Amino acid sequence: MDKLIIQGGNRLHGEVTISGAKNAALPILCASILAETPLKLSGIAALKDIDTTLKLLDMMGVKISRNGSEVSLDASEVASFEATYEMVKTMRASILVLGPLLARFGNARVSLPGGCAIGSRPVDLHIKGLQAMGAAIHITHGYIQASTLHLPNRRLQGARFYMDLVTVTGTENLMMAAALAEGTTVLENAAKEPEVVDLAEMLIKMGAKIKGAGTDVITIVGVDKLNGTTHNVVCDRIEAGTYMVAAAMTGGEVKLLNARADLLDAVIEKLREAGATVT
Repeated sequence: MDKLIIQGGNRLHGEVTISGAKNAALPILCASILAETPLKLSGIAALKDIDTTLKLLDMMGVKISRNGSEVSLDASEVASFEATYEMVKTMRASILVLGPLLARFGNARVSLPGGCAIGSRPVDLHIKGLQAMGAAIHITHGYIQASTLHLPNRRLQGARFYMDLVTVTGTENLMMAAALAEGTTVLENAAKEPEVVDLAEMLIKMGAKIKGAGTDVITIVGVDKLNGTTHNVVCDRIEAGTYMVAAAMTGGEVKLLNARADLLDAVIEKLREAGATVT
């Protein structure tokens, strides 16, 4: 699409259903690798990054069924532990398969991310966190080669890890890895975003033991296995906020379905200050 042409001057009226958040869906899709039985998700938006993640999981052997915004994933027969450069270069969130692969199978080969349009966001904290949990990690020819084969029971070991930079994907990757580790893991200076909380809530439904999601200290007690569950991905805060502002600025009235006011406190407060009515 080369351009958008908007003819203004009309009040917005009606209702719209808010999509599931892409940044919540991506780690949740990758978390399917942890489950020994099928995972059923709803609220999966039709976006290129979602398609890329599903293609990557399919290449690993995850069986995928998709019907609109509903996706079922069965990782009982994962055959490949590799995320190639051709896949990862188009979407740096592909690094989120590293923790789950290592935690469940003890082996992972994941390309270093590239092609990020909004600047360099290194994944060194992902690597350092996994090393703190005992993983042997080597970077060769642009790939992260990780293994737990030298560890007791070939499992990651619980550890206390302080992230000197707040990282959402780093928090998610390490939380997923710790869910199947042996012992207790404490992540300090963790990201607090709703997408992190949503991932934690789904992992708990899968059988994980996680406390503190939404705060800067997350404690995970590892379990022997995780099973599939059903989960509805949390709503997209940015999409909801955009429609709210558009309704207010055109003097319209819009009803948002599948939106959560508790995730939009700041937006609601500013709209009320500007004279809008929000219920």
